[in-house]
Amino acid sequence: MASFWQQICGRARDNVAPNDSEPIAEQSTGHDQRGTMKHTKRYLVGLSTLLLLVVGGGVALGRALNKDDDLMEDMTPKSMDAILSEIRSLMQDYSIEAYIVPSVDAHNSEYMSLHDCRFQYVTNFTGSSGTAIITLTQAALWTDSRYHLQAEDQIDPAYWTLMREGLIGVPTRDEWLTSVLSPGAQVGTDPFLIASTEFERLGAVLGRGGYRLITLERNLVDIVWNNRPPQTAEDLRTMPLEYTGKRAAEKVADLRLVMQEQGADVIVISALDEIAWLLNLRGSDISYNPVFFAYLLVSHGNLHLFTSTERINETIREHFRAEGISADVRDYRDILAGIEEYVRGGNRLIVSTACSQALYAAIPADQRLQVYSVVAKMKAVKNPTEAAGMRRAHVRDGAAVVRYLHWLETVVDGGNVTELTGAAKLQQFRSEQDLFVDLSFTAISAFGPNGAIVHYSPTEETDLPITRDGIYLIDSGGQYLDGTTDVTRSVHLGVPSAFQRECFTRVLKGFLSVASAVFPVRASGTVFDVLARKPLWDVGLDYGHGTGHGIGSFLGVHEYPPSFVSNSASPSNQGLVENMFSSNEPGFYEPGQFGVRIEDIVQVVRAQTAPHDFNGRGALSFYTNTVVPIQRKLIDIQLLSPGEIAHLNNYHRRVLEEVGPLLLRQNDPDAYQWLVDETKEITVS
Repeated sequence: MASFWQQICGRARDNVAPNDSEPIAEQSTGHDQRGTMKHTKRYLVGLSTLLLLVVGGGVALGRALNKDDDLMEDMTPKSMDAILSEIRSLMQDYSIEAYIVPSVDAHNSEYMSLHDCRFQYVTNFTGSSGTAIITLTQAALWTDSRYHLQAEDQIDPAYWTLMREGLIGVPTRDEWLTSVLSPGAQVGTDPFLIASTEFERLGAVLGRGGYRLITLERNLVDIVWNNRPPQTAEDLRTMPLEYTGKRAAEKVADLRLVMQEQGADVIVISALDEIAWLLNLRGSDISYNPVFFAYLLVSHGNLHLFTSTERINETIREHFRAEGISADVRDYRDILAGIEEYVRGGNRLIVSTACSQALYAAIPADQRLQVYSVVAKMKAVKNPTEAAGMRRAHVRDGAAVVRYLHWLETVVDGGNVTELTGAAKLQQFRSEQDLFVDLSFTAISAFGPNGAIVHYSPTEETDLPITRDGIYLIDSGGQYLDGTTDVTRSVHLGVPSAFQRECFTRVLKGFLSVASAVFPVRASGTVFDVLARKPLWDVGLDYGHGTGHGIGSFLGVHEYPPSFVSNSASPSNQGLVENMFSSNEPGFYEPGQFGVRIEDIVQVVRAQTAPHDFNGRGALSFYTNTVVPIQRKLIDIQLLSPGEIAHLNNYHRRVLEEVGPLLLRQNDPDAYQWLVDETKEITVS
């Protein structure tokens, strides 16, 4: 049976927005190119012998693959004691006193394939955000408040010390390292798994203390991981114009204009969702994320795609021709060699601030320009076709969620519904909707005390029955050809307590404050984070995650920009413009008791109620795409203002108008009647 981390990693999504910035990958100067594997229809990767060659100002990469039956001779899972002991032995071989294991892959992906879950393997912690540091005598894990309870439950305190980021008295990674290292000690990391910006920052901090941050030619976790899952290289899906709204040739032309403005000859693209969006392709190499492992180099005359060459068949080449582009397809592992060719030609190359140290170091400083991802900013602003598709997808998704909530109400008294069976039923309802492809993440189906674990994912061991005795939080989403969805509702199927109603209503007030906001163009996401928190702050309550994250169009359920976070300096806090999409998701969590969260996807649109237009700057507001009723039973009406009640009534009226007819067409009159009841006008007696 697969270990716990194998069941979860790459599936349990960090659905709630982080309260800082998007995860930042960490890089190095040269190393084993993940995903480079013997291809059979799948890449099969085991332990590799790497040869790192520094050529001129760049880096060339070579590797020798062992035979398949030599790669995984012993598939017996290792104990935590064995894993850490073997890593520490290797650390001594490399003359390092500490080794950093981040929770990212070579593309700075938030969600990873099982093959890339090194962090989860060494810690047994399945959260999607964190950093592990192993020294010769200690091991510590840092994660933010979204995961404190989960980490407490999953890591073994006999081997790991949990560092609860954000709490008073908890040392930062920098502080802890400098307190435990010997004078002159070296700290090692994988160059493909540390962002260049973080490598520079941490290197400077350690340097001031007389320590040294170095990159290793091999990943130490890969060496000890004897039963590592293989990497996949699945077939690609072509995306027609009816869903993309723009041919790849137009997107590339727009990108080249930006390159020209910035005086660059080439741009290096390593983020998987950016490559998929730019080429109008989708994949399935990572669960629930329609992306594929690749790198892309774009010059003013050429496109160089580095991926599994065997999946670029005639169908894909015909797609390229129809999209008006021509791509030179090369093996995934050749990316550093491709960069080196442009370096030797004297070209100036753009890299993202989130790119790995490996890619960054391959380009000499005088030929390198580092900026916030150009493609990410382009992708964040949906074109009219994408925006319309997102609205349609959310109506169908709303019908699925309404059918589920109605079903749950009718069967809960039977005592046979649990967090897992409920999530499976919701998936069934989604799968019956037109253009459905997959879930956008594993549902956070959490009853009672499990709802207080922000990124809880039910397992056979933790699965609770859903009853009328507590709050049930369901955070879920779907991948449709025309859009990606993400919605959270909290419901009580019995009689909620006064405290539960107050907490829910204060979360609702913050939610409505964001949903009804009018603001100038380029307003900071921090503004909306404050608006959402104020009703909770008024009584000394708060939540530990961010208030909003961007979302893709049949792409990642998280994308950046935009983001609604407390940190105004967050790199993803680029300011809002028309046709950006974001979640709006305040919450509250009472440890050991319950959690409540309300989440909709909102679209930035032109405001119709700001006649002064911010002196010509432009006035914006939000259009709510999600159409699922908010449970009235949990609302303390006395805490809502007349304006808040009016906004909620108008929203519920639209939910019925848009979802109701679809339920009838899907021959579910009972769900329709339930929706009629749930969207009745709220009145104050």
